[in-house]
Amino acid sequence: MNLIDLLKIGCASALLSSCSGSGTAPQKEVVEMKDSVKIWDAEVVYRTNALLGEGALWHDGQLYWLDIENKELHFLSYKNGEVQDKKYILPVKPGTVVPFKDGVILAMTDGIYRMTIAGADTTLTKLAENPELSIGSRYNDGKCDAAGRLWVGTYADEKKQCALYRFTNEGEPRKMLDGVVNSNGICWSPDGTKMYYIDTPTLTVQEFDFDEKNGEISNGHVIIRFPEGVGTPDGSTIDEEGMLWIAHWGGACVLRWNPQTGEMIGKVNVPTRDITSVAFGGDDLGTLFITTVSAWVPDSVKARYPDSGSLFAIKPGVKGLPSKVFAY
Repeated sequence: MNLIDLLKIGCASALLSSCSGSGTAPQKEVVEMKDSVKIWDAEVVYRTNALLGEGALWHDGQLYWLDIENKELHFLSYKNGEVQDKKYILPVKPGTVVPFKDGVILAMTDGIYRMTIAGADTTLTKLAENPELSIGSRYNDGKCDAAGRLWVGTYADEKKQCALYRFTNEGEPRKMLDGVVNSNGICWSPDGTKMYYIDTPTLTVQEFDFDEKNGEISNGHVIIRFPEGVGTPDGSTIDEEGMLWIAHWGGACVLRWNPQTGEMIGKVNVPTRDITSVAFGGDDLGTLFITTVSAWVPDSVKARYPDSGSLFAIKPGVKGLPSKVFAY
């Protein structure tokens, strides 16, 4: 069986019955093997209809996630076996959320903000402008490196020249890569010496040497080229074994890749079309959470995938790494 055949293995239908806004933790997965490629079927853990679910990240016992189109920040937690979700309405579209003392850092349409949270009370403080507002871009996917610097890229609806930036609250965001179209998945190897980066339309993953002390990247080169038929790569994360997990918009799947060999070694079937971000979480970082989309999905597709926009998860038998906190 070749790679394309493996990628065409159908999704199993979901899964858990629950009321809107509720769910349960995923059970241990039954894993299927296809020519050394592991196959999982994702389960609904929080049934909702996010227009553009994104930005998944686990910190301090909660899953942080965004609904970009609805301008929402969410914190999802398990309490007494039930899933609970707390929502904050934002003034503009968010693209990235990362943890920070007393709250979060948000990269949004017009800039980078600090949001302090005290119960139901929140305070937003703008730290930096979006340097690309003149071309109509917004901040998109991002994460913090091990030193607590925020790396975040931009995206514009039309194919314009966007960029990847590094931000430390010691001045304006510094441009690290230009000529970007849709800045997306970013993560680092477990030893911190490599940075992996996705500019979605290139249908590739680039690897960079990473200088953790100085926050510099060098020697960028392509390590993975995605075949046709799997949609386009979006958000990503890495596990403790150094393997990449990549969400595929339009592909109804999350794929696991070996960055050393460029080999696809696992596939998560997700019963919805557009998959956007992934994050390891749970008490032992052994659950892979998956965000999805309900906007722009034709009625005929929604009929097939009624849980579009929900949060999904699997227990893949491998753990992730702790998320990094903004430190500036």
